[in-house]
Amino acid sequence: MNKFVLYFLMFFVSSNSFAQEFNAEVVVNAEQTNVVGLQVFKTLERSLTEFINDTKWTNKVYANQERINCSFILIISLADADTFSATLQVQASRPVYGSSYSSSIYNYNDRQFNFNYREFQPLNFNPNSFDSNLVSGIAFHLYTILGLDASTFSLNGGDEYHRTAKQIVNTAASGNFQGWKATDGNQSRYQLNEGLISPVFSAFHTVMYEYHRNGLDIMHDNPRDGKAKIAESLNILKEI
Repeated sequence: MNKFVLYFLMFFVSSNSFAQEFNAEVVVNAEQTNVVGLQVFKTLERSLTEFINDTKWTNKVYANQERINCSFILIISLADADTFSATLQVQASRPVYGSSYSSSIYNYNDRQFNFNYREFQPLNFNPNSFDSNLVSGIAFHLYTILGLDASTFSLNGGDEYHRTAKQIVNTAASGNFQGWKATDGNQSRYQLNEGLISPVFSAFHTVMYEYHRNGLDIMHDNPRDGKAKIAESLNILKEI
């Protein structure tokens, strides 16, 4: 076989077999602003979709079927030049082995998601600097999702991602945006991350693992043991 053709086939197979970590759907809803057809919202939606799906967030290799399905619904209530007031609804799920069912692993309504954005502004993430509340906020949720997803496949497997999310919190706290500090309320990104990394709530990660890996994932082959583990996990969750 011609070497060029062989190289092309190897490249084609490789590029179509492996992907980045996320398969995200992004919706930007600006109905509350009463601004009709403003192109900046469509550009923002497209840019966020590309930012999430095309950025390499970890050093791990993900096959296409391993990408994490998630959705980001950005509801903008006020638009003033390049300043936006908004809330962000984030959801993520992971597939259950041997079934067409997906289990929800993250459902968070971020009510402190104000940001600045200029149309066609590049979206680049650097964990060591705070340049954009939009970028840092999205990255925080992505690493939180990575952490929760990993915890469903191996016990405490998501710790490294929650630590990265913590680094984002610490860096972003230098800005003037809400959600990053201990004083920003019980529903802030700060408090969410504190709960996920606190030893006090270590049982939560155990539940995430047992419920999914030793419960849902074995239902296909061993429904009796799977149901028992699911029930046991839910009982532990009630006590947290």
